[in-house]
This record gives sequence, C-alpha cells and structure tokens, in this order.
Amino acid sequence: MPPHSKTRSIGIVGAGPGGLAAAMLLAQAGADVTIYESKDRLGGRSATLTQDSERGRFRFDMGPTFFLYPRVLADIFAACGRVLEDEVELMRLDPQYHLIFEAGGEMHATPDLERMAAEIARLNPHDALALPRFMAENRTKLAAFRPVLENAFNSMRDYLRPDVLRSLRLLRPHRTVDTDLASHFDDERVRLAFSFQSKYLGMSPFRCPSLFTILSFMEYEFGVFHPKGGTGAVMAAMADVASDLGIKIRLSEPVETILFEGRRAVGVRTARGDIRHDAMVVNADFADAMTKLVPDRLRRRWSDRRIAGKKFSCSTFMLYLGLDGASDDIAHHTIYLSKDYRRNVAEIEAGEAPSDPSFYVQNACVTDPDLAPRGCSTLYVLVPVGNRHGEGVDWANEQARYRAMTLKRLERIGLRDVERRIVTEKMLTPVGWERDMSIHRGATFNLAHSLNQMLHRRPRNRFEDLDGLYLVGGGTHPGSGLPVIFESARITARLMAEDLGMDPHWSAPSKMALPDYEPALAEPA
Repeated sequence: MPPHSKTRSIGIVGAGPGGLAAAMLLAQAGADVTIYESKDRLGGRSATLTQDSERGRFRFDMGPTFFLYPRVLADIFAACGRVLEDEVELMRLDPQYHLIFEAGGEMHATPDLERMAAEIARLNPHDALALPRFMAENRTKLAAFRPVLENAFNSMRDYLRPDVLRSLRLLRPHRTVDTDLASHFDDERVRLAFSFQSKYLGMSPFRCPSLFTILSFMEYEFGVFHPKGGTGAVMAAMADVASDLGIKIRLSEPVETILFEGRRAVGVRTARGDIRHDAMVVNADFADAMTKLVPDRLRRRWSDRRIAGKKFSCSTFMLYLGLDGASDDIAHHTIYLSKDYRRNVAEIEAGEAPSDPSFYVQNACVTDPDLAPRGCSTLYVLVPVGNRHGEGVDWANEQARYRAMTLKRLERIGLRDVERRIVTEKMLTPVGWERDMSIHRGATFNLAHSLNQMLHRRPRNRFEDLDGLYLVGGGTHPGSGLPVIFESARITARLMAEDLGMDPHWSAPSKMALPDYEPALAEPA
C-alpha cells in the first residue's frame, strides 16, 4: 500500500513490554499513539513492585528477572534513533545462575564454555564432552528458525516460503526438549540444567517442543543480564522514549470495551468516554482481554468456548521479601531442582501446588544493592504451581501453609532464619495473578507453547477474527519471554505500517530500516 498522507491514530490496550515497544515503533513511523493502562504503573508483568517501610523503599521485579538477548530491544531503540545502552545499564552476569539439585550436586552456570564444561564434568564427565556439539547444533537451529520466529504467520501459505521449509526439517515434532537433550546428555541433572528454561514458557521439558532447546543455548551464547534497577528500569526507559516521541500514556485508565463498527475495531470506551482510533493493538493478556473487551458474537476462531478449550501455562506462587541484612553468599539467581522433577511437573499440570516443589530465588542486591535500603536486601521467591483450572487449589486456605513450607525450603539453598529477617512482604498466588493482574486463570506465561498452539495456530499478530485489531505480547506469535515479546512488537508494527499505508522512517542502524528486513537474531555472537 502506498504511503498515506493522513496521520494514523492508534490505540494500544496495555503498557506492558510489547505495548511499549509497538508504540515506539508506530510513533516513529508517524502515527499518533495512545496507550491505555489500567494500573497506576508501567510494565504489566514486567513492572517494578515497591514496598515501603520504616527502613526505606524496597524495589522488586514483579515478573521476569532474567534479561535475555537484549539485541531485539536494542534494535527497536535504534529504529527510534536511540541507543539502549545509553538509557539502561545492562550488567552481564557470570556465573549466570547457581543450580542446586536435590538429587545431589550443583552447577555454577557460566558463559565461559571451558569453565562450563568443567562444571558439567563435576556431575558427569562424559556429558561435558557433548557441550560443544550441543552449542553447534543449536547455533544452526537458531539460524534456521529465524524465519519462523521473526515473521508473521497469517495462513498455511506462510509455511511454503523456501526459508521456512528449510527450517521445518529441524522442528522434530516427535521430540520434546528433554528427549532432544538426551541425544547429547545422559545425566538427568545435566538435562535439567539445559531444560528448566522451558519454564520461561510455562511448560514442562517433557512436553515442550524440541525447538526450545535454543532457550538455554541463547543464555550461553549471548548472556544473562541484569538491568540496573531491575527489569522495570527497562520499562521506564521505554516510557521515556515514548514520551519523547509524543506517545500519550494514560495510566489508571482501564479500557471498558473495544468499539466496533461491524467487524472493524474503531476505538475504545473508558471512563472518559468513547475515543476513536484508526486501528487498535491489544497488549493485555490475550484470553482475559478477548473475553472481557471483545463481544463473543464477533469472534469466530477465538470464541469464549474455544478459548476455554485451550491449554494454558502454569502459574506461580510468589514471595517478595524485604529483608534485614544481606545474603552475600547467595547467587544473584538460584534454581533449586527437586529430586522428583517429573512428579513436580505432573502435579502442576494437574492444577495442583507441588508437595515437594522446585523453586527459584533472585537475590538481586548481591549485584544491585540500591534496590533496598542500606543494611537491607530484597529476596524474590518463585514456585511454579498449577493455574486456576477446574477445582484446583483453594488458595485462601492453602496460602499460609504454602508460605511456611516455602520459607522452610529456602534452607536448602543456605537461606536460614528468613522469617525473623522480614521487614516487608508481599505474597501473590494464582488468585492474585488472575484477580489483581487480569491474567486468565492466573497462567503467568500465557497460552501454552504446544505445537498445536504455535505459529498460525496461535492468535495472529494481525488478529484473524476482526479487522483493524492487532496483537502483541506473549499470547500471540512468536510467544512468551521478553525477547520474543519484543519481536512480536516488531512483527506487528511492520504489518500495521503496511496495512495503514505508513512510511515508517525507522532509523539506521536498525535492521528495520533496511528495505530487505533482516531481524536482529541474524547477527552473530
């Protein structure tokens, strides 16, 4: 479509990472962009959570704590004429995290592959020899899957592109992450070290498609980062750029409904009244937004009944603890993997809270002490649990017991006497994720990433049920996880620029400025 002379008006529902990234790109392309956010803060699940006390203010990441593959976001900043590293200090972690196995042994995961091989050898000398082969195979896999991860899938015709056809031979639909890793590593603990990352998608390594072995590969190839100030500091930097681009961000203004004329989205209704737009972007949780903001009668493929039949990710039980004193002997990231990990997974998939859970702890102040008042520290504790489907867990009656069990379990990683040290505390259960954060079923990682819910079978970036409605975030293609959510914003922005006849003027050196668009994942390490 040729460039359109009229300034296009675009409304975005939700100021999460996908919404902010899409807003930046669309504003740079010349659109008049307004973001509607129901909360009084930016970032959605990537927001900064603050707790005030007599000792001062504690700051926590609410959701994502691993900041991975910053190149995608850096390319979005570059498209807007900015440099990500000038706006946010990114600290690469080494070791990346500390893995503790209830079955015995531990591993200090490092991007230094010689040291990493030595760490693996402590568990299984034979498996250490397979690390170079694992890295080489996944380097090839990632390069092959660039067309899949970084382009829209609007129909079956998109599978017929030559670059896509070449990549599909590596999809191995009969394999899971765990079975694929078994071709490299014999020791189940080593396989867990390279597969727990499937939890970034809210899935089990025993069900997650084998494509996603690239998740652990990318950690070692490109690094695990901590943004100074936490992930919320990245959201704040994006909002600053958005403001400079003239984007209007309306906090504490929930959208009551999306307005339609026939099957075309034409605006939103908020407490201020009806506001018209040429096109709409939904960044809010997909299932929650569709079932609340879009009339069921307008939706065909994604009706309420069909959404109810979809598979969703796990949820999480969270503790955000402001502590007296530091825990300098605890790593920035620690993952404790229970002996019977398969049982953990089975309980989660059954909608239960595991009786002997694995868990994750972020001790961010060991790297970023300014997140807590002087003499204090923050502790972020995450336990994967079942989402709210069926009878599930009665969290009103269970949460106190589960909290006590979780605090006791922290002793397994060397954190003792935590209860006595607590200065401030917030607990979040699947009920809270659903009720307070508007996340369908409390499924914190959105729709599951099974093969029948990926690519064109996932809600499409140019939403297939309606006209003038687009999606960004973990509920659309390519899926969950911050780098992938940022990629969804790039895909959607390109589609919208084409559909609305906008001449983007995205800035070099961004890859988006090239006539023949090449995604950031094309870049070598």
